[in-house]
Amino acid sequence: MRSIFVFPAGERAETIALLDQHLPQQRDPWTLDGNLYIDIDDEQTGHLFSDWDPDDVAVLEAAVGHHPRWAVQIDVSGQIDGTAEVHQLAALLLEHGGVATDDYSAHPWTLQEIQSEAVIDGLRFFDFRTYHELHRDH
Repeated sequence: MRSIFVFPAGERAETIALLDQHLPQQRDPWTLDGNLYIDIDDEQTGHLFSDWDPDDVAVLEAAVGHHPRWAVQIDVSGQIDGTAEVHQLAALLLEHGGVATDDYSAHPWTLQEIQSEAVIDGLRFFDFRTYHELHRDH
């Protein structure tokens, strides 16, 4: 599984309502085509940041302007590429602001950066192919 964490601007309840609207009649987790598993993670009852490098948390805090208490976690099955689906969900969840992180860089990605396919430190958002190419011999 590959994971993305989305930190939408706005309230947790608004994000849950948005997911319920676009992925109806499911929750805990929501799924997209049976290949993306979407859930809310937080520090109080979940595992958010439990395995994050403190420097990565600091970069995230600087990007959003505060310490996020919750996030949308999207786990992507290894059975599919997932790029289009991840971009679709990021567009939905970040429409009103916020950032997303992936397994491949510590950069907090804005929706504009994701949609423009910005390259930061040699990678795009959810750029697992380039990441593995760069780290193949390591």
